[in-house]
Amino acid sequence: MLELRHVSKSFDGNLALNDVSFKVKTGEIVALLGPSGSGKSTLLNIVAGLEVPDSGRVLWDGKILSKVPAHRRGFGLMFQDYALFPHRNVFGNVAFGLQMAHQDSSMTDKRVRQVLSIVGLSTDFEHREVASLSGGEQQRVALARALAPQPRLLMLDEPLGSLDRALRTRLLEDLSSILRKASQTSLYVTHDQEEAFAIADRIVLLKAGRIAQIATPRQLYRNPASEFVARFLGFENLFPARVMRSGSRVWLETPVGKLPATDKKLRGEVTILLRADAIQLGKKGDVKLKGKLIKKKFQGKQTQARIEVGKSKLILDLPSDVELPPSRKSVVVSFDPREALLVFLRE
Repeated sequence: MLELRHVSKSFDGNLALNDVSFKVKTGEIVALLGPSGSGKSTLLNIVAGLEVPDSGRVLWDGKILSKVPAHRRGFGLMFQDYALFPHRNVFGNVAFGLQMAHQDSSMTDKRVRQVLSIVGLSTDFEHREVASLSGGEQQRVALARALAPQPRLLMLDEPLGSLDRALRTRLLEDLSSILRKASQTSLYVTHDQEEAFAIADRIVLLKAGRIAQIATPRQLYRNPASEFVARFLGFENLFPARVMRSGSRVWLETPVGKLPATDKKLRGEVTILLRADAIQLGKKGDVKLKGKLIKKKFQGKQTQARIEVGKSKLILDLPSDVELPPSRKSVVVSFDPREALLVFLRE
C-alpha cells in the first residue's frame, strides 16, 4: 500500500504541494485529477523518487521511501509520449526492464509474450519496429513495457493525452480492464474528469497543490465538496445566494427566487448549485420556478434546455424523449431540493 503523509514541496518559493496526504490500497486505481499547475506531476515525481519533498513522507507498506532511490522502489512509470526506444523493436522495448534486472532470457521471452497478450497484441508484433506502429499500438507497447517487470505500483502520467478522442475512449476501456485483471495498484494522472471517472476506484482532486476532495467517481459527481470542485466538474447552474432568517424560518435568496435552506446552520453569503439532471419540466417537484424556454439542444441520450428565470439562465438535462414547447414559451420547472440543491461556502 502506498501512503503519503503531509507532503509539501516548493520551487523557487512557490508552493507546488501543500500538506498532501492520502493512501492507495493494494490493487486500487487512484486518479490524480486537477487543472494544469495543480501539482499532479510534482506529486507523481515525488512518489517515483525523482523529486524530494520539502516535508512529509512517502511510504510503501509502512516503510519510509526517502532513502530508497527511484530505480529500487519497484515502481513503473508510463509517460504521455510513451518514450519508446526507436532503436529497439517491440520485443526489445517490452523486455528492457527485465533485461536491466538481469532476468533469465527464457523467462524474459515468456514474460514478454505474456504481457503482449495482456495488452491485446499478438506475438506477430514482437519483431516490428515501433516507428511502424499506430498511436494506439504504441500505447499498448508502452503499457506492456511498464507491466513486464510486475511493478508494485504503476504510475501513468496522462497516458492517453496525445490520442484523438475516439481512440482515447476505446483505449481507456481496454486500459481499465487490463489494470483490473492484473490487480495492478496504480496512480493515474489526468486533467480530464471523464478519464478519471472511467478508470479510477477513487479520485484525488487537487487545487493549487492542496487536496480539494477525495472520493469515488460517483461520490465526487453526486456531492462535490466545494464551488471549485463543482466548477471543475463542469456544473453550470451555480448562483450567488444569501442565507435569510426570520424567526425560525431560514431560506436562500437567489437570482432564480427564494429556495429552501437544506442546512439551517448556514449563514451569510454562499454559492448554490442546482443540478441540471435533477430538475424536471412540470410541477411534480417540491420547489417550482416559472420561466421561459430560450434554447433547446438535442444531445443524443438527452436534450439540454435553457430556461430564463428572472434575469438568470437555468440549464436542464432532460431525457431525449421529453416533449419541449416552442422557444420563448412560458414553462414551469420543479425539483426536490434534497436531490437538486447543493450549497457551498463562498470562495
